[in-house]
Amino acid sequence: MKRTILIILPILFLQTIRLFAQIPVQTIPVQTIPVQTIRSYFNEQNAYQTVAFVEQRWRLAGNNGFNESIGYVEKILKEAGFIRDDEGRSAATLTYRIEKRPMKRPAWEPVDAQLWIVGEAAPLLSFSTNRNMLAIYSASTPEGGVTAELIESGNDMKKDTGVKDLKGKILMADGDIGGVYANAARQGAIGALSYSMPGYTQPEKYRHSIQFSNIGYTDSLTQRWGILLSYDARERLKAALARGPVQLKVITKTKIYPSEELTIVADVKGAVKPEERFVFSAHVQEPGANDNATGVGTLAEMARVTARLVQEGKLKPQRTLTFLWGDEIVSTRRYIKEDSIRARGIKWGLSLDMVGEDTKKTGGTFLIEKMPDPSAIWTRGNDKHSEWGGSPLSEADLFPHYFNDVLLNRCRAEAAGTGWVVKTNPFEGGSDHTPFLQAKIPGLLMWHFTDVFYHTDADRLDKVSSATMRHVGVSALSTAYLLTTANSRATVGLIRDVTRNALERLQNETAIGKANIKGGGDADKENHILGVWRDWYLKAVELMSDIPVIGVDANVKAEIAASRKKILKAIHRL
Repeated sequence: MKRTILIILPILFLQTIRLFAQIPVQTIPVQTIPVQTIRSYFNEQNAYQTVAFVEQRWRLAGNNGFNESIGYVEKILKEAGFIRDDEGRSAATLTYRIEKRPMKRPAWEPVDAQLWIVGEAAPLLSFSTNRNMLAIYSASTPEGGVTAELIESGNDMKKDTGVKDLKGKILMADGDIGGVYANAARQGAIGALSYSMPGYTQPEKYRHSIQFSNIGYTDSLTQRWGILLSYDARERLKAALARGPVQLKVITKTKIYPSEELTIVADVKGAVKPEERFVFSAHVQEPGANDNATGVGTLAEMARVTARLVQEGKLKPQRTLTFLWGDEIVSTRRYIKEDSIRARGIKWGLSLDMVGEDTKKTGGTFLIEKMPDPSAIWTRGNDKHSEWGGSPLSEADLFPHYFNDVLLNRCRAEAAGTGWVVKTNPFEGGSDHTPFLQAKIPGLLMWHFTDVFYHTDADRLDKVSSATMRHVGVSALSTAYLLTTANSRATVGLIRDVTRNALERLQNETAIGKANIKGGGDADKENHILGVWRDWYLKAVELMSDIPVIGVDANVKAEIAASRKKILKAIHRL
């Protein structure tokens, strides 16, 4: 039976957020601004319109679609009141800058493509309906295209090397297009076709889906082309080959040119500790709507909301809020590494990646990917990895911290009574949260998985939910506002929240351990797991002393001590 525990914290100059309805063992979270205000200021249609603009563009760092998307975000920031300050000299509270860096390899963008079986009336694939069919860094064919014989390879390309004469022909094989292309080029083929659709995309149901992928780039003179096949296209080609030799006509049109990589960074300077900051990141590259036009759009609206609240005097961040849009992992890692002084002030990092899904259409679930906690080692009970999967972690990889639970509690509060489903997954990596963690900075990911349209050309605007973007944006902002403004009493409220999460976790792990022992499991192992969870939360609560902006007082110290006692008393040897 779900219930809500009410703890009222009277706070001078602070207001409280609404109750966590229908959430077990929750408190009233303390907030400098009511979440209802954040929600009323967040215009989900603004976020949706940004997605509609960005998702039309095939975005890779340096190409026109990427740069136009950066320009669209800049327009939003300027209209919201952010002042451009590329030199970092402005004393204004709301500033932004556009960073430009030369790229080691040229930018690439697709223009058009068609794949025909010679003799058939309609193309097998067309860029107008399969915008992922061209492998990234494919070159253009001569004007009018090329016609050549199709040769199918077995699954083991190494055994086929040198067996067939591929000079002037087209190679088709299952597997990663990069490897198929490399073998094709080495054997003199003029191009390559490959099929590699993971099972979670349900290719036999969504027969025309294609996931984007890339081939290696050498130089403009020797570069060839690669085409990615849908399940339907592969089956039709196989059927044609079964009837006899097949001739294909291929037309590819692409642009490959020198360019600069752009990153746009907006800051809302903190009034008390501007050197300490909460950093949001959303990557621009990738051609999809949910991945990651929704991250771009949601973050842009979050920046607009923050600017308005600051301008109206309803929000006064004491620490800096940073909003970053760029190239996935690359831009975030550079933001952390290129300025060691700035990096020391980054207290929390939060990545928005695939945050706007209409889950009824995609099948994905909203997830918070946690920092490495014991569930990444012992995944059991309600903890589940996504189809993305995670590498096994050891106890040395654990990252005890309160950030997991603070964000989760804000999301649960936003979800209460709305039908928005909030879940977590153990750490897996692969997005903009990883550079934070690699730098020993608390970092989390807000995302959706498993999405049957992930990385496919079916990831279009019709799969996006503006309501989901609002839920994510409101939850993310309420978390950041809280952590960048918290005083002693707000911190006490957060400690109590996290303590209740800890006790609930220890209770669940105890039940799992008892059941496993009853079923013949190793009691020492179960007690060890329980002890690791206990120690993880003891450390997480201890670290909450860094939350108050003006420092820890006796109340915070007493609450941490009380929390640790409760956690220590919560477990007994099984």
